Amino acid sequence: MAVLERPRADVVTAPRVESRRPVPLRLRVNGAMHELALDSRTSLLDALREHLGLTGAKKGCDHGQCGACTVLLDGRRILSCLTFALMAEGREVTTIEGLAQPDGALHAMQQAFIDHDAFQCGYCTPGQIMSAIGCVNEGHANSEDEIREYMSGNLCRCACYPNIVDAVDDAKAKMKGS
Repeated sequence: MAVLERPRADVVTAPRVESRRPVPLRLRVNGAMHELALDSRTSLLDALREHLGLTGAKKGCDHGQCGACTVLLDGRRILSCLTFALMAEGREVTTIEGLAQPDGALHAMQQAFIDHDAFQCGYCTPGQIMSAIGCVNEGHANSEDEIREYMSGNLCRCACYPNIVDAVDDAKAKMKGS
């Protein structure tokens, strides 16, 4: 027992770092700058929901398997549950709350989801819409098969997939025209 208690000369002990000490962070979300102090391990999803009150992105699986947490980062879709908030500093985060125009007019994708009845319970809808916008922006909405493939990371327990594909296909032309 005494041998284990003596410090070993060949072992270097690293200084203890307090990982929970808040780190200053500036996030631009939906065009507005927010100054926060967060634990460096805070996910972007938790920063949005718990610190900024933007609850549109959902915590479905918290493992990046369902797509309910999808937001846009510099116009490209990401899974916010797998992204540290610190990784978004200096970049533009867009959530479902930031899509509508100031006058209340819906984004073309939001309107297409309504027009094509592409939701039922609504839990996955914000993530589906954000992923659909990303799918179009990334150039992956050229056919129904391509839409299905590139939207396959977003799960819908209500099985609204045919209507979601129709909505993405419909909104695609309107998004390119705006």
